[in-house]
Amino acid sequence: MPLWIAVTFAAALFQTWRTAMQQKLRGQLSVNGAGVVRYLYGVPFGLLLLLAYAAATGQNSLPGAGLLFLAFCVAGGLAQILGTNLLIMAFGARGFAVGTAYAKTEAVQGAILALILLDEHLTPLAWAGIAVSVGGVLYLSLAGRQEGLAGLLRATTQPAALYGLGAGLGFALSAILIKSANLSLDHPDPVFRALVSLVAINTLQTLMQGSWLLWKEPDQFRAVFATWRDSLPVGALSACGSACWFTGFALAPVALVRALGQTEILFTLLFSHFYLKERPKRSEIAGALIVVLGVVLVLVGR
Repeated sequence: MPLWIAVTFAAALFQTWRTAMQQKLRGQLSVNGAGVVRYLYGVPFGLLLLLAYAAATGQNSLPGAGLLFLAFCVAGGLAQILGTNLLIMAFGARGFAVGTAYAKTEAVQGAILALILLDEHLTPLAWAGIAVSVGGVLYLSLAGRQEGLAGLLRATTQPAALYGLGAGLGFALSAILIKSANLSLDHPDPVFRALVSLVAINTLQTLMQGSWLLWKEPDQFRAVFATWRDSLPVGALSACGSACWFTGFALAPVALVRALGQTEILFTLLFSHFYLKERPKRSEIAGALIVVLGVVLVLVGR
């Protein structure tokens, strides 16, 4: 199995686990507070991953970085912050599994952006797989609630849909910018570059969203530290998941990584049932199977 496939599966699992735990924090923290914990508590774990990989591979010097790297990190980190906040807001509007499903349109959004901005071309079968998987998550979101094309169009104007679609766009842009940051570093090892990018971006995200939280919600800023027992695992899972995503972006086209990451919806259904005690419907199971079919087409067509 190619490394990018393995780390993408791992990223999907870590991200679902982290998001489920982050959803639990909604009762203790605001949207911005729940967002800050994944970066603040993720920085030390990301640094540990970088040091461990450097020690294991015998690397003792950081890659050369310039203003272009910093600009990509700031932009990518901000896009991820906005995507995360919109995703949490989507949860409040419709529920954990459905909110995540709307955000999964990031696969097709990312494929289009990667084609335009990075000149990453896919085979027709891979495009078909992305379309099928996105169709699966839309079916998962809307089956039993709306009927026909008109109903689908009406549904996309609802707050939960808009939040989810906005989150997907934020994550798609973030993936493009993160890959660009990785490519701007002067080092031959793409995994090492990915981990350096992770630490840099998480640190900048902590400064950006942490400053906003301190200014706008000082009570929440204190609560982020008061809830450290629940927040620390979120940071650890966030760092592991981001390390896998960043590595996948470094090794393969963004569109393929995001398309394979659609398997997150399977983990989402499991977590929503066993962790959040939400019972999946038959339509959700059917939508998940369609997503799997799309992922298989992507892998065959790559």
